Amino acid sequence: MEQFKERFLRPCRKLTDMFPIAMLFTFALTLIGTILGMGLCNNGFFGFLGDPKLPDVSFALQYLTFFGIWPFFFLAFILPPANRRMLRDFMPNHRGNSLLGIFLGLLGGFGLNAACVGLSVLLGDIGLEFTSFNAKSLIMLFIAVLIQSGAEEISSRQFLYEKLRRRYRSPWVAIILNALFFGALHMGNPGANIIGVGQCVLVGLVFSLFVYYFDGLWVAIMFHTAWNYTQSIIFGCPNSGAVSGYSLFRLLGASSGPFFDPEFGVEGSVGAVVFLAALFVALIVYARVKHLPTQDLWADAKEAQPDKAEHKPAHMAS
Repeated sequence: MEQFKERFLRPCRKLTDMFPIAMLFTFALTLIGTILGMGLCNNGFFGFLGDPKLPDVSFALQYLTFFGIWPFFFLAFILPPANRRMLRDFMPNHRGNSLLGIFLGLLGGFGLNAACVGLSVLLGDIGLEFTSFNAKSLIMLFIAVLIQSGAEEISSRQFLYEKLRRRYRSPWVAIILNALFFGALHMGNPGANIIGVGQCVLVGLVFSLFVYYFDGLWVAIMFHTAWNYTQSIIFGCPNSGAVSGYSLFRLLGASSGPFFDPEFGVEGSVGAVVFLAALFVALIVYARVKHLPTQDLWADAKEAQPDKAEHKPAHMAS
C-alpha cells in the first residue's frame, strides 16, 4: 500500500491537499469572500456606481460581490508557511506573467469571443445595435469584471490547482480536477445547460495549461476578463446567463445558432466549445514541439513532509 501511495503521491503532499478536502477549502473561502463582497455592496461601499450622470452600471455589483474573495485567498497563501510559495504564481516573471502575457491574454479572450459573436451576426442568429459610448462606465465595468474573473482564477488556478499539484505526481490530476470544480460552480447560473457547463470545464482546462506550460496565471486572468467583458459589456450578450444594463452594443433579437445560445450566450454554444477544444489541443502541441519547461512550484519541495496523519512508519504500512 505504501509503495502504491508513493507511486501516485508526492513527498511534499499535505493531508489538506486531498481533492475532497482541497475542494471544500476552496469552496468555503469562495463562499465567505462572496458573503463579504455582498455585505460591502449592500452597505453602499460601491455607492459611486449609482451616479445618475452615468448609464446603468448596477450590473457591476454582480461582479463586485467577488471583491471579498481576493483577501481571503491571499490570507490562505500567506498564513500557512507551506502555502507561501503559491504567491509565485501571482508575481511577474519572464514567461506568462509579463506585459506580453497580459496582452496575449486580453487579445485571446477578446478575439475568441468576438469571433463567436461576429459569426452569429453573419449567420443571422443575432442582431447588434450601437447604444452609446461612455468611457467612465466602460472603465468601471472593466475593473469590476477584472475583480470577478481574477477571483475565479485565484481560487481555481492558483489555490486549488497548486494544492492538487503539490499532492499528486501527475499534473493532469490538478489540471482536470480544478477544471471540473470550476465547471460545477457554474451549474447554478441562469440558463445553464450541458453545453454551457461543459464549456466552463473546457475553458478551465485551457486556463490550467496557461499556468502549467507558460507560468501564466495573469494570462488566464486577462483572457477570462476579456472573454466576459467582450461578451457582456461590449456586445450586450448574456454572460453565463447574466445581462448587463449598459453595454456598447445591444442585442436586436437572438435565436439559437452554432455560436450562440439565447439564454447562456456564447458560452452555451457548440461553436465556442469547438474553438476552445482547438485552442486546448494547440497549446499542448505548441508546448511539446517547442519543448517548453513546465511550471512546478513543488519540484524542489522534498524537504517538506506529509502531515503526520498520513505518515506511517514502514513497519505499520499496510
